[in-house]
Amino acid sequence: MNIPFWKMHGASNDFILVDDRAGQFPAADRDWLAGIAARRTGIGCEGIILIQPSDKADFRMRFYNPDGGEVEMCGNGARCVARLANDIGVAAQTMTIDTVAGILQAEAMGDSVRLGMTKPFDLLLEKDLTGDTPITYSSLNTGVPHVVVVVEDIDECDVMALGNMLRYHQEFAPAGTNVNFLKKTGPNSIRVRTYERGVEAETLACGTGMVAASLIAAKLGLVEAPVDVTPASGDVLTVDFKIVGDEFEDVTLLGPAVHVFEGTLKY
Repeated sequence: MNIPFWKMHGASNDFILVDDRAGQFPAADRDWLAGIAARRTGIGCEGIILIQPSDKADFRMRFYNPDGGEVEMCGNGARCVARLANDIGVAAQTMTIDTVAGILQAEAMGDSVRLGMTKPFDLLLEKDLTGDTPITYSSLNTGVPHVVVVVEDIDECDVMALGNMLRYHQEFAPAGTNVNFLKKTGPNSIRVRTYERGVEAETLACGTGMVAASLIAAKLGLVEAPVDVTPASGDVLTVDFKIVGDEFEDVTLLGPAVHVFEGTLKY
């Protein structure tokens, strides 16, 4: 079976995207998914995204990590799939996307996409984690679970070691968590580095992580909306939102969604 695909990236967070409205993509074959996601022996990506029919929205987005496991959603991936859906006529410029995390709103704006996020939940602020490496963390689910740690020197932060420790810590078992390290750079700006579960490494950008870091930074009194976020890729994305009591409203993520190339997978 030949399967056309698109390679895209959002702030260097890269994805393989497939129009699977016919429902023939072999998503259950985790070994094959992991093989095409592999950097050296496959196409290489940080996620595989399928466009499928939906009776609740313009289309359904399914997202698979490089290990072949399906997760709820991905912010940068959702922006890429929104642009692709608009480009190939699946959806209009303003659209709705059905995900495991809920219905997303998106607006394709040329090379950029503004994504309306699902309502964040499970906010925890400045909790102490004891153990061999005591650490203070905050956490929030922005479609997928995220831990956020404020650091003084983000360049010297050992993202791999600390990220791995927190990702697999018993406090976040059994599903584990993504881990973000945050540095305030101005009254409306932050830098973020992310250790992403499923990738099991630092990624150049993570949309849901940038959103979680921005919202937590605001709740901690470090910044005010809108927040310009610079991930490891060096791109600048904008997270906007309103805080109403302990709730977040109208959360959006604006940033690039870029075509890289097209090809054909053989299964």
